[in-house]
Amino acid sequence: MNIFSKKPNPKEALRESKREMAHATRGTEKEIGTLQLEEKKLVAEIKRTSKTGNEAATKTLARQLVRLRQQIAKLQSSRAQIRDIATHTQAMHAQSSVVVGMKGATKAMSAMNKQMAPEKQAKVIREFQNQSAQMDMTTEMMSDAIDDALDDDEGKMRART
Repeated sequence: MNIFSKKPNPKEALRESKREMAHATRGTEKEIGTLQLEEKKLVAEIKRTSKTGNEAATKTLARQLVRLRQQIAKLQSSRAQIRDIATHTQAMHAQSSVVVGMKGATKAMSAMNKQMAPEKQAKVIREFQNQSAQMDMTTEMMSDAIDDALDDDEGKMRART
């Protein structure tokens, strides 16, 4: 490992990790395939030796078959663990992406808060409410004055007739 190289970013690290996991998985699968072929040959050889009646050789071959199957099971377990690690790594990368996104959203929201200045907005809203209340009162007074003036005109018109 070169101590002078720069630290890879998360994307590059994920890519490298995926590549290594895929390589390890392929190697394990190749080994499993080889052992399964060997198992088939061993089964055929066990059948041959049992037909000839050689009981000692058949027992030895059977023990080898059991060990071979155990080895295959261990390799399959290792392959599953490798895949689990790869999935976990992918999930960690996705989570870090969410964290980066949330960080950006937080920055945007704080910038908006600075621009909007909630205290100023609240003050503007209060002033608007006061002005609106004054305007409502003025409108109501004007309506009453107009209604009174119209009522007086109607009363004078009735009195003349």
